[in-house]
Amino acid sequence: MELALDRREGVSVISVNGRLDAVSASDLKAKFGKWLNDGNRYVMDLDGMDFIDSTGLGSLVACLKSAAEQGGEIRLCGLRPKPRMVFEITRAYKIFDIYDNLDAAVQAFNPKA
Repeated sequence: MELALDRREGVSVISVNGRLDAVSASDLKAKFGKWLNDGNRYVMDLDGMDFIDSTGLGSLVACLKSAAEQGGEIRLCGLRPKPRMVFEITRAYKIFDIYDNLDAAVQAFNPKA
């Protein structure tokens, strides 16, 4: 798994590429912990994530909890069909704000008047 942090319109965008599973989940939590001071609005762009297992999903929930404890929010975007199925089966879509694409997720933080 590869992670990258970028800024877009005042939002921290974390791109997740590859597999988010038992092997890589701790890496996501560790890097997110370091990036947590970068702001309080995060979008995790999952367009490059081709696989997620229960441990990977747990790491996303842990990031969501960490952000919330700091007064922040996480939104997800770009779920591919197989990872989306995991979110549907586990009903994880009920605890995350999920958007179809990065633009929509970022714009949700910056609604136009």
